[in-house]
Amino acid sequence: MKNETKWSIDQAHSEIAFKVRHLMIAHVKGTFKIFDASIYTTEKDFTTATIDLSIDPSSITTGDVKRDEHLKGADFFDVKKHKEITFTSSTIGKADANGNHELWGELTMKGITKNLKLDVQFGGIANDPWGNEKAGFTVTGKLNRSDWGLTWNTAMETGGLMVSDEVTISCEVELTNVGQTDLKMELASDANKKSTL
Repeated sequence: MKNETKWSIDQAHSEIAFKVRHLMIAHVKGTFKIFDASIYTTEKDFTTATIDLSIDPSSITTGDVKRDEHLKGADFFDVKKHKEITFTSSTIGKADANGNHELWGELTMKGITKNLKLDVQFGGIANDPWGNEKAGFTVTGKLNRSDWGLTWNTAMETGGLMVSDEVTISCEVELTNVGQTDLKMELASDANKKSTL
C-alpha cells in the first residue's frame, strides 16, 4: 500500500499573479496576497496530486489603491458577497517533451464554477538549509474573465475596450513536505471529530 504525502504552500516563496491588457496597449499586473492549499500526493508523485486551493479576493493588489478598491467592488470580485476563490483539481496529465503537465480543475469565482486548464512546469525537489523538503512549480494559464461574471468594461473613443477579457495567470509555487505522520494524525483527528458530532 502506497503512502499519501501532505504538502503545504510556502507562502513566503510563492506568488499568485495575473496580468490583463489595459487600453489595448499595455498590461496591468496584480497579485493575491492571501491564499492557501491542501495538497496530497501518492508518495512524491505529483501526477497523483489532489489540490484544493483557496484565495482571498480581498487581498488583491495591483499597485494602485483606487483600482484595487474597484476590483474588490461589485463590478468585479464583489468581495463582500464572495469571500473566496477556489480551484479544485480533477486530472493532471503526464509530462510532455518539455516537462510541462496539463492540470485540469474547477475554478469558482463569484459563485460561478467552470473547468480551467493550467500548464504546470515542475522545478524539482530539494531540501532547504533546515532540512525541510521543498517542491517547486511554475503554473501558467489563460481565462476569459467574463466566463466568471467579471464583465465590467468601458468602450474607448478609438474603438476597442479599456480592459481585455483575457487574463493571463502566472504563479510561482513552492511546497513544503508536511509528511505522512501528520497526515495520519490529521485523518484520525477528523474521524474523532465526526464521531463526536
